[in-house]
Amino acid sequence: ANSSSMAQFLLLALADRRELQLLHFWLFLGISLAALLGNGLILSAVACDHHLHTPRDFFLLHLSLTDLGCICTTVPKAMHNSLWGTTAISYMGCAAQVFLLVFFLETEFSLLTIMCYDRYIAICKPLHYGTLLDSRACAHMAAAAWATGFLNALLHT
Repeated sequence: ANSSSMAQFLLLALADRRELQLLHFWLFLGISLAALLGNGLILSAVACDHHLHTPRDFFLLHLSLTDLGCICTTVPKAMHNSLWGTTAISYMGCAAQVFLLVFFLETEFSLLTIMCYDRYIAICKPLHYGTLLDSRACAHMAAAAWATGFLNALLHT
């Protein structure tokens, strides 16, 4: 009949002084806005310019999406904690953050591996590049990367 449950986790603060907490907030805000702007520019450039509809740029678009996902998963809670001086995160919030972070990071690693394969084919088999990496093959590889990330996140959460 003795049991206890944990509803939240306590996080270690990045700084004890309020001035440093606010500095961390502004640093997080600046870095995340720069990353959002950079990835947004990549997404819009690849989506709008038909000259950028190559396999390399297709995977670069997906890589930008995973980077946005990583940023949007971790930075807002860190900014909230720095701004309001809180150190708690709910159990469900922590589980969601871990799931999403593992999902986006594993997808990113898979996409980087695929991009290495893309460059290998472009350098070592340039005459076969168009047939080996057509749009259907690229879509299948990207889908496999996202599925791998999802399954790995399910496994580790």
